Amino acid sequence: MSIIETVYASAPSEHVILPTLEILVPGHDPIRVVSGYEDIEATLETGETVTFQAGPFAYKEPSKDTRGVQTLTFSIANVTGEAQAAVEAAIESDAHVPVNYRVFLSTDLTAPAKRPYKMVMRGGSFNGMMVQVEAGYFDLLNTAWPRKRYTADFAPGLRYI
Repeated sequence: MSIIETVYASAPSEHVILPTLEILVPGHDPIRVVSGYEDIEATLETGETVTFQAGPFAYKEPSKDTRGVQTLTFSIANVTGEAQAAVEAAIESDAHVPVNYRVFLSTDLTAPAKRPYKMVMRGGSFNGMMVQVEAGYFDLLNTAWPRKRYTADFAPGLRYI
């Protein structure tokens, strides 16, 4: 049994679960937030050591239904306005914006306690001092199959059929 499974099962007092959120908007500084009262320096799975700023954030897991779309909603504090500016820039640019959710343990900040969730930002909204970010996994239901489409650009001979 891994240490994170033990912490989930028995909640020992020496281990505190630290959920973190990272939003990588192109052209802006990364938004890195840890749900807690103190900033932490943690090592990512890539070996890079980064600082996560303390601040409240909440997340809502996707509903369990037959839609096939896995969308998670995150709410983070926007006291300084940095998060709003970055999310607005991401929405306007239609760029690929990675969103990473990681869980660390307070006793071991050298690596995430479990495999991080890697998602893509799908949208965002602003409600008072909170920024809500919608992120999702790969959308399998709306993916074309077979992936290669036989169009006139791909197969020029189709123009003559």
